[in-house]
Amino acid sequence: MESSAVQDDAGARDAGPRFPTGFRWGAATAAYQIEGAADEDGRGPSVWDTFARTPGKVLGGDTGDVAVDHYHRYPEDVALMRDLGLSSYRFSISWPRVQPSGAGAANERGLDFYRRLVDALLEAGVEPWPTLYHWDLPQPLEDAGGWPERETAYRFADYAGLVHEAIGDRVKHWTTVNEPWCAAFLGYASGDHAPGRLDPSGSLLAAHHLMLAHGLTVQSLRARRPDNLFGAAVNLYAVSPATDDPADVDAARRIDGLQNRLFLDPLLLGRYPEDVLADTARHGFEPDAADLAVINQPIDQLGINYYTRHTVAGTPGEAAQTASGPFAVHSPWVGSEHVRFVAAGRPTTGMGWEIDEGGLHEVLTRVHREYPAVPLYITENGAGYDETPDGDGTVHDAGRIAYIDAHLRACHAAIADGVPLAGYFTWSLLDNFEWAWGYSKRFGLVHVDYATQRRTPKDSARWYSDVIRRGGLPGGG
Repeated sequence: MESSAVQDDAGARDAGPRFPTGFRWGAATAAYQIEGAADEDGRGPSVWDTFARTPGKVLGGDTGDVAVDHYHRYPEDVALMRDLGLSSYRFSISWPRVQPSGAGAANERGLDFYRRLVDALLEAGVEPWPTLYHWDLPQPLEDAGGWPERETAYRFADYAGLVHEAIGDRVKHWTTVNEPWCAAFLGYASGDHAPGRLDPSGSLLAAHHLMLAHGLTVQSLRARRPDNLFGAAVNLYAVSPATDDPADVDAARRIDGLQNRLFLDPLLLGRYPEDVLADTARHGFEPDAADLAVINQPIDQLGINYYTRHTVAGTPGEAAQTASGPFAVHSPWVGSEHVRFVAAGRPTTGMGWEIDEGGLHEVLTRVHREYPAVPLYITENGAGYDETPDGDGTVHDAGRIAYIDAHLRACHAAIADGVPLAGYFTWSLLDNFEWAWGYSKRFGLVHVDYATQRRTPKDSARWYSDVIRRGGLPGGG
């Protein structure tokens, strides 16, 4: 795709990269991180309610009980989206708000919130893009065994049907599950995320049942509305060996297998990678071939969440802190616990994650090259920092602007290389509850004063709004 010169408001010529007509410009959030209203209108507890209220699990003892009060302030937040010029908004549905026990009839008061939100978005000219699962499993289902239990996948498909019946006439694009790697391995292997279990064998079953839930849901919802578009969102990483030592090369293969191919292969090829099955064989993971046929439903879109590159070593030495969380102790890398994650010397965000936009180009071109063609979307990409407003209330977040700019240029280069990338959702619209990090890290385009809930667009919000307006990036860079 060729860049084109356009006239900006100041009358200067700008020859920055332009994105295709119809490219979706969005921002993303997740229910537990923003909604609050944890005990209102019939909402039941989720595993994250239980986990966050357990001492020593979340930095500062923070919880999502109030979060940024989006449940009550959504009209203001939708107005912010409209003013930014977002074409799409990716949000998640709270399963325990819709179905508090994880089974049975819908809680209509919970569904009403999403009806109101979708209507407000459509009125503002912003396309709703719901995600059905962003980690908030109803606590009663966890008490019954959680995602390692096969039944949970069927309960999810039932819940998805309730949501679809309520808003499916006004929503076209659906994401089934978000980042199943995190839900399975941080939740059930390392214990860094809810429900906080240390069960490596169970984590592999959880990963499989999350994928089965995806397949069952696509089957069911597509039968109801064949004109709707369905997919999942996976967090992918470029993975590099620290050296050319065979042990380091093998470590990169292992981490790529567990992080990337364990989900891409069943979703898009209908099989699990043989080497990953061998790496995890001692845990008895033997997925049913019939399940793979269900998981491998034709999908209309694939969401890719990208933040950083993994550089790994299989040789002995001191390990760098992984991205799991502030209390990380146990490895989430089932069958490859010996692998070390090492720093490669790149600049980092406030999360300690190395900035490597080249890894995003690598991931996009790899998916395009190695898997069946499907429209791709960046469903999360952003940078977390610990920011404070200036005396006049403004937040100058040049680091975030530079991060998003660099990654959008990587997206543009991938499109030029033939990748069918159709949209970009930055993480996140609002500062919010950052899982085990609590409120210590901020990813938002919009600053939130957690004491007053005041919203203030950061410099990055104004910059991103300008990118959307011009349909591309400023010159230079």
